[in-house]
Amino acid sequence: MKTNQSSLKQPLNIAVLTVSDTRTEANDTSGQYLVDAAEAVGHNVLDKKIVIDDKFQIRALVSNWIASQDVQVVLITGGTGFTERDTTPEAVLPLFDKDVEGFGELFRHISYLEIGTSTVQSRALAGMANRTAIFCMPGSTGACKTAWTGILQQQLDSNHRPCNFVVHLKNIETQCATREV
Repeated sequence: MKTNQSSLKQPLNIAVLTVSDTRTEANDTSGQYLVDAAEAVGHNVLDKKIVIDDKFQIRALVSNWIASQDVQVVLITGGTGFTERDTTPEAVLPLFDKDVEGFGELFRHISYLEIGTSTVQSRALAGMANRTAIFCMPGSTGACKTAWTGILQQQLDSNHRPCNFVVHLKNIETQCATREV
């Protein structure tokens, strides 16, 4: 993955995971969108993987990224629906030190404005584990664009006020001023 320079005060190290039984590097438009969007604003994408819808494989890979001193943010696309194979929430919830309830709530609000009541079938969620932010969103590229442009781009930018997630991440050298919301 490439490293970009930008106006970000604090570029973050990001890992991207696509959860799918059918996607390959050749047709993974959602994971690639997240890589491209993160790099476009100056973040460093350290790793990108595709794993099948298996909660233990998902959990193992995400656990390794959480344990890594380098990965600060994990973006996961896929596996958040209601089919029998959709197990991303079940895979990652046990790993969280803290849930970020507002992410799923806000994602569904923004998504409702785009796709109406179908948004209730999204189990988008987020949490913190070992000072690593983990964001899980649906597998469609449209949903990834909604999450990135409506929430993640701002919350992963240390310049965003009144607060952002950057100050809560491991290996942040410059602490940004925050205030309680």
